[in-house]
Amino acid sequence: MKRTFKGACLMGIAWASMFATAQAGEVDWAALNPAFAKAGYVKDKEACAGCHADSIEAYKKTVHGRTFQHGAKGPLQARDCEACHGPRSEHVAAPDASLKFSTAQYSTVCLQCHQDGGRMHWQNSQHKTGEVGCVSCHTLMQNKSKKGLLAKADESAVCYSCHADVRGQMSKQSHHPVKEGKMACSSCHNPHGSVGKSMLKGATVNETCFNCHQDKRGPFIFEHPVVRENCANCHDAHGSNNPDLLNAKGSFLCLQCHSYGGHINLPRYNRTSNPYGQGCVNCHVTQHGSNHPSGAKFTR
Repeated sequence: MKRTFKGACLMGIAWASMFATAQAGEVDWAALNPAFAKAGYVKDKEACAGCHADSIEAYKKTVHGRTFQHGAKGPLQARDCEACHGPRSEHVAAPDASLKFSTAQYSTVCLQCHQDGGRMHWQNSQHKTGEVGCVSCHTLMQNKSKKGLLAKADESAVCYSCHADVRGQMSKQSHHPVKEGKMACSSCHNPHGSVGKSMLKGATVNETCFNCHQDKRGPFIFEHPVVRENCANCHDAHGSNNPDLLNAKGSFLCLQCHSYGGHINLPRYNRTSNPYGQGCVNCHVTQHGSNHPSGAKFTR
């Protein structure tokens, strides 16, 4: 017991020290942009207000503005505007609008504070490697959304700026209730990175789906292999013109595997003598798995 407890403590201390060290650091402004090499901190937001009064008034209403009004702690203390914009003594002495940050440079500035668990996979994320950065989705100097300092009024509008194809899918007859406001893209995806494919919140497609559809998780006595493999084998999560987000209509979906001619290791389709009610789900209603004593036919 003692050895286990000691190991747990050491592991906890290691994690804590790693994040504490990362969050306590400050941006190396000269390394970020050589233009900062000779600049010093003014530490006076009034020096900025002479030219940027309108921006400062809008900024005061944001979550960052309200936080800094009460005083920042740590290395950013008393830096005001320069906490994010870097040392600006030379800019104040001779205003020059030519100094611009790249998308990656902006993200470096943001990450001096925002390094919590939800962003721990950012560096290797598809967004980061695809040259998407914090300012691609967020606006810092004014409120355009109710929360999250998003660049547009709501989360889906931000995502659709790049993912226009998904907007079209979400407009199909069967879709997750994103446009109804009951879900958001971040219900399934972590835009700041994840260990899963397509920046999914779960490690796999199924684990992501099971966060809501827990009745489909099982385990079942009789499993449907195609379900255990990947929910997306049968469903299109972003939208479909078939019921229940299905990839194909009714029995045509089943026949992709269970063809009339038979398929190795799979039950084959046997035509019924009755010309009516031939839909597969008329009899096989528990396609996600079954505990029914009738066996692996997923019948009633």
